[in-house]
This record gives sequence, structure tokens and C-alpha cells, in this order.
Amino acid sequence: MELIHLSPLDLGLAASLVLLLALLSWRLHLGVEQRVLIAALRSAIQLSLIGLVLNFLFAQTSFAFIGLWTLIMLGVAGWEVMARQKHRYRGAWGFGIGTLSMFLSSFSVILLALTLIIGVEPWWQPQYLIPLLGMLLGNTMSGIAIALDNLSRQAWEGRGRIEARLLLGQSWECAIRDIRRDSMRAGLIPIVNSMAAAGLVSLPGMMTGQILSGSPPMEAAKYQMMILFLITAGTGLGSAAAVWVGSRRLFDHRQRLRLDRLTGPAP
Repeated sequence: MELIHLSPLDLGLAASLVLLLALLSWRLHLGVEQRVLIAALRSAIQLSLIGLVLNFLFAQTSFAFIGLWTLIMLGVAGWEVMARQKHRYRGAWGFGIGTLSMFLSSFSVILLALTLIIGVEPWWQPQYLIPLLGMLLGNTMSGIAIALDNLSRQAWEGRGRIEARLLLGQSWECAIRDIRRDSMRAGLIPIVNSMAAAGLVSLPGMMTGQILSGSPPMEAAKYQMMILFLITAGTGLGSAAAVWVGSRRLFDHRQRLRLDRLTGPAP
């Protein structure tokens, strides 16, 4: 089946629905019309720019350019993880914990997928690396952000219980074990829900894109299953790494709880 190309008029018709939503918000005094229009404009500009960048990347096989772009993707994802925390880690730790966790999880999983599962030659071929890494980073970013936010918030609110356990002679790992467990569980909930609903409630993005581009539905389903399994593994590994490093950062070398390493009013 031939791919149907969208014209500027087609995109304009789709954009008119956003304008209609903004008009409705203005008429009902919802106060979100400006944010809707700005978000729509930003998405259009960003997607257009990324389309141009990907055209450039797909046209050449320079490992340096592709590696630089993957590091930019990782850095932006790390910043977004930090930006979503109610109680952020101070200093470079706020950016570093999430970034390091995504690097260890997403890059190891994508390397395994490209070399052993898909068998791309070379493995950094941008047509495969960039989209798959983007899906991995986007989903692991959400899981790690939820896990870290849960960890720091529960530690902040339950500091009395943690300090009582430390006074009773428990190690820092035992004192915060239940919070770490809850945080890792919270980080996995979104991807577990996505897997449970895939195919019945929704058609995931990768499968939808392949079907629209003319791929056989069964082949699209197999690729979607693969990416869901990869995302689940990456989210689990990344959340575990982030929670371990984040929880260790909450204690000093004498195993004292150090909430001053988080932003927020003095506890």
C-alpha cells in the first residue's frame, strides 16, 4: 500500500481543531487557550526541526554525529526527570541521578536489541537507533521520574520513622527499604499498564506508524511487542538504579539521614 503524504492544507485542517478548542476555552472562560496555542505552536516547530535533523542524520553514517545526537537526547531526558521532582536533589545530583540511570539502562538495552535481536549492521544505523532509543528514553524517563519523586517525597514526609529506625540500630538500607520498594513499584506502574492495555484498549504508537506506512499488521505487532519488552526492561533497570543511587544519597557516610540534600523548606 502506498504511503499517503499529507499536504500543508491537511495539516492546516488538523490545526483548525486546536484553534476551535482554544476558542471554546476562551468562550467558557477556562483560561487555557493561550497555553493550548503555545503548546501547539511549539510542537509544530519542534517536530519540523527534528524532521530536518533526522533527514540529515539518516543521510550519513558518521558515528560522531549520531553519538552526539544520542547524548543530546539523553541530556534533555535527564533534565526532564529533574524538572518533575517536588523535592529535587541539590547540585549536580539532581541532573546526574536520572541521567546516569537512563544511560545505564536504555543504552545497554538498545545495544542488546540492535546487535542481537534486530541484527543491524552497523548497529548505530540511525534509522533504527534514533527512533528506538527515543521510545526507550521517553518511557524510562517517565518511570524514573515517578520513582525518584516517590522516593524523595516519602523520605521527606517519613523522616521521623526513618530516623527512629536508625536510632534502633538499623542500617540505612533497612531504614528506607519499604520506601525504596514502593518507589520502584510506582515507577513500573505506567509501563505495566501500557502492556496490559496494548492491543485491546489502544494501538501503541510504533505499531500504528508501521501500519500507516504500509507494513503488514502482524509484522507491526511483532515490532511493537519487541519495543514493549525493551521498554519494560529499561524502565525496571533504570528505576532500580535511580532508586538505589537516590536513596544512598539521602544518607552520609555515618548513615545519618540528610534531607538537606533535597530542595524544599528545612525539615
